Amino acid sequence: MHPDASSSADILGEALHLLRLQGTLYCQAELTQPWGVAVPAMEDLITLQIITAGQAWLEVEGSDPLLLRPGSLTLIPHGTPHRLSSDRSLQCQPLFNLPVEQISDCYERLYHGGGGPVTQVTYGVVRFDHVAGERLISQLPRLLHIDALDTDAASWLQSTLRLIASEAATLKPGGETIITRLADILVIQAIRAWLDSAPEARQGWLAALRDRKIGRALALMHRTPEQEWSIESLARAVGMSRSGFSARFTEMVGEPAMRYLAHWRLQLARQHLMETSAPLSAVIERFGYQSEAAFCRAFKRQFGQTPGQVSRGGTQVESVSEYRYQSAR
Repeated sequence: MHPDASSSADILGEALHLLRLQGTLYCQAELTQPWGVAVPAMEDLITLQIITAGQAWLEVEGSDPLLLRPGSLTLIPHGTPHRLSSDRSLQCQPLFNLPVEQISDCYERLYHGGGGPVTQVTYGVVRFDHVAGERLISQLPRLLHIDALDTDAASWLQSTLRLIASEAATLKPGGETIITRLADILVIQAIRAWLDSAPEARQGWLAALRDRKIGRALALMHRTPEQEWSIESLARAVGMSRSGFSARFTEMVGEPAMRYLAHWRLQLARQHLMETSAPLSAVIERFGYQSEAAFCRAFKRQFGQTPGQVSRGGTQVESVSEYRYQSAR
């Protein structure tokens, strides 16, 4: 579909499609009272907590404590430190000090506690590996909480949680794969529920995606960043005057259109360099730069690294295993 024919719902849906959730690790935890687990900060990672049996207190820095019961799903989008416990007065053990049973590269089991009543938690740590994911995550609140008893969420959440609980209880062959895929879906569903209901989802970049004209301009930049876009060509494409488009874009998105496009191109290029072995010349052409010198200057100014440093692996922590290793050092 040509961008001019797209509705605001299409453009927002396209942004969600681009998120490309990347599951880092899922853990099935069986916790017996009394128990307490302290989860450290995990930069650039999102954590998911699903209570399938028993109950747990969740304490996230900057948010009110929550008592989670079966059917509760919580999402902590910014890797914020938090505590899960059977009793808020307990001293919690650091997560990475606890032994785990490694089932596969992305799935493990944890057994911890004093032998009393059982709480079962499916715990996920994920990341979004597309630039759109970074922008969306930056607008999410510190904590998202969905309760299966809530009428709007009941149908999809309860059925998915029941299936996760059933798989976790028996863990037949392939069970860990089913659990991780279902948990991936729950992450997206939780974000969609927030987008549908939260007033904050009507602000900033998300509001701009929903706007009939600015959303179409964003879609053009997202889909074809290599094009030689200008204020004039974007305004013409969405049927606005140059000055009207420029002012409205800046007001809604929070930065001028050409600066947004420059940042978008650089972020896409960085991701491409980290994920592929493409030569620098191909990356430069793909993302609309006319010269290697101009690209390298802009890249260094934006990220504080040269393209060569990033293409050799960068410095980003990519998995929970790396956090666990660093914590143990």
